[in-house]
Amino acid sequence: MPHSSRSQLLPSPLLRYLPGLVLTGLLALAATALANVAWLQAHGLGALTLAIVAGIVLGNTVYPRWADAAQAGVGVAKQWLLRAGIVLYGLRLTLDDIAGIGVAGVVLDALMLTSTFALACWLGRRVLKLDLQTVLLIGAGSSICGAAAVLASEPVVKARSEQVAVAVATVVIFGTLAMFCYPLLWHWGSSAGWLGLDASGFGLYTGATIHEVAQVVAAGRAVGPEAADTAVIAKMVRVMMLAPFLLALSLYLARRRGSPSATPANASTRLHIPWFAFGFLAMVGFNSLDLLPAAWVQGLLQLDGLLLAMAMAALGLTTHVSALRRAGAAPLLLALLLFVWLLAGGLALARAINCLW
Repeated sequence: MPHSSRSQLLPSPLLRYLPGLVLTGLLALAATALANVAWLQAHGLGALTLAIVAGIVLGNTVYPRWADAAQAGVGVAKQWLLRAGIVLYGLRLTLDDIAGIGVAGVVLDALMLTSTFALACWLGRRVLKLDLQTVLLIGAGSSICGAAAVLASEPVVKARSEQVAVAVATVVIFGTLAMFCYPLLWHWGSSAGWLGLDASGFGLYTGATIHEVAQVVAAGRAVGPEAADTAVIAKMVRVMMLAPFLLALSLYLARRRGSPSATPANASTRLHIPWFAFGFLAMVGFNSLDLLPAAWVQGLLQLDGLLLAMAMAALGLTTHVSALRRAGAAPLLLALLLFVWLLAGGLALARAINCLW
């Protein structure tokens, strides 16, 4: 069959997007396979982290030769597959998760989210003089659910690839550090008698303050099964707060763009509603009804992991190391200060709430 005849078997838009989608898909599959390696699991390095690392390596070596052919599909992965992945992420949660940790867990999650994000905005803008997009992304990643929150915030913030990559890097660095610090803190504090939290309370603290779900699992298991179970539930409730956070962030940015002092004359002040956040909440509600067979849910969760990994790979492919270097030390310093707050301030709040409930 002549080449032109073969080309007509596929719609031209699909031919345009296929190279980039295949490339990001292969990187995502490779990252997913590597994430099953025991050593990587033990250190909380999941598929999303591995996918962006692989993307950055490829994006700064051989990818520029293929960019013209692949950029359309890579763009689809960064935008539309990301939104689909965030919606499907809701299948990891049910409304029963909230009941599982009680009022104390919900209050601790909410306090840590709002205080961490507010601190990020104040430190990042007033003290470190960082650009708004980088501050918002680092704040979202630290206060909610790591890389997934950074990716979900990117369409609302309208950040550049290198800004997103910097924010994800902070999640990887300080989330990994947390996996080692929290178990040490538990053993030291409980043996010395000053910690003031039992295993369940420490699990709430862990889930409310560590960045990534995988990192929460790793730290919780290092403490014990009771702490691990409570930590994961607390973390899932914290993830559930992503949707209202995105709506509030979109409203804030729309109002800020409407300010004459913050907005160029030709800038749009229209409210950009992150509709996928409503899809995320709808998926949580649907999953709570337990209508789908467990095998279907598991399959959809695997698809969700693949879509998010493809988005991370696409982000890595379009991130240039030179841009990361230009970001300087200030973003890492901001993330470090937020990490200190999550560790110390989170412990103080967890102890206070433990005394009240």
